[in-house]
Amino acid sequence: MKTTLDTPSLPSDFNSLGLDPGLLDGLDAMGIRTPTPIQQQAIPAALDGRDLIACAQTGTGKTAAFLLPLIEVIYGYKPRVEGSIRALVIVPTRELALQIDQQMQAIGYFTPITSMAVYGGSDASSFDQQKAALKGGTEVIIATPGKLLSHLNLGYVAIDGLEFLVLDEADRMLDMGFIDDIHRIVKFLPKDRQTLMFSATMAPPIRELARTILHDPVEISIALSKPAEGVKQEAYVVHETQKAPVLEHILRTNEAACIIIFAGRKSEVKNLARHLRRQGFNAQPMNSDLEQAEREQVMLDFRNRKLRILVATNVVSRGIDIDDIDLVINYDVPQDPEDYVHRVGRTARASRKGQAITFISEKDMREFGRIEQLIGYPVEKLPLPEGFGTGPVYSTERRKRTGPNDHRRGPGGGNRGGGKSDGQRRGGGRRH
Repeated sequence: MKTTLDTPSLPSDFNSLGLDPGLLDGLDAMGIRTPTPIQQQAIPAALDGRDLIACAQTGTGKTAAFLLPLIEVIYGYKPRVEGSIRALVIVPTRELALQIDQQMQAIGYFTPITSMAVYGGSDASSFDQQKAALKGGTEVIIATPGKLLSHLNLGYVAIDGLEFLVLDEADRMLDMGFIDDIHRIVKFLPKDRQTLMFSATMAPPIRELARTILHDPVEISIALSKPAEGVKQEAYVVHETQKAPVLEHILRTNEAACIIIFAGRKSEVKNLARHLRRQGFNAQPMNSDLEQAEREQVMLDFRNRKLRILVATNVVSRGIDIDDIDLVINYDVPQDPEDYVHRVGRTARASRKGQAITFISEKDMREFGRIEQLIGYPVEKLPLPEGFGTGPVYSTERRKRTGPNDHRRGPGGGNRGGGKSDGQRRGGGRRH
């Protein structure tokens, strides 16, 4: 069931939502005073006790759209069932679990809310803390599917009094192969609960999942598949050999202080970050090969502006919650047009301005054409900077390979010499 909400009745500020004064104080301390469209529609529906399926891309304020009613209901409407978890938020990555837990603590700072992030890769001490929280010592658990299922299978997770189930980034969880884990988790949970599901896309598998776990949901769709208006989108049409030198030129001449560079594969992320450091840039990679402590330190340094450049795979495009990223660079064109929207959505958040630059090589032109078709307009193609020669002619028609420039040449090769890594020598391959 899709419920159409009356736009004139939507709340214009958080005060009109009737939220607990402690929540309003938390929002005010964070400088958040006006609800976003997803918050205007989702919060009243959730406070009304309705199940909800919301389609909204990253950067629209959807995290607060489920945290606010969740905290409000826990402390305003129902007494706590002692010794039980009251809300369970399931997310695809540990980074997102940690970020939602941090936002929970910030929003609920002036309330007695308790929460914990539960994810894999932790040491024995962290495992014991997670176990204690899951045995009923914590009201809100934010967890990755695999780790949560492991705890559930051990039989000590206290969920008899569970009131809320939230699935965030549902489409990404399906893409990452968590659909079976989600169904197994749901079988453990009380049927008498309120379920909120958030997804950036509304593909058939998402609708099927919603049909099986939601009851008579309100359906909300906010600005699907469109980059924020504040993003200045540009592209360079380049030969593979021109990517690295043009990238270095951008990093030296652009004043952006907080930059994310997206590459297609983990091997490319590591090679590119290593190359940039050799060229004197303050850059670090973010991928699943890092130990958890290393990942958390990299993200902390990036958030605190001690690290200027983060080189990452697509996982970070939906799993990072930093509002003041100045520049996003797509070193590779993503194979999925929706991933482009999520990558670009890392900048120009919260009504700010931002810049996104994409490198389009000959082999990626058709994919970029699909992106332009999805967003509904062409992205401006810039001439290469002076001294870098000319790139190929942009065309979305299928092209035949015509020469060495069609082969992948990573940051070690190209106009400035240097060898290529094993991953670059192999070339091609499926991107993740």
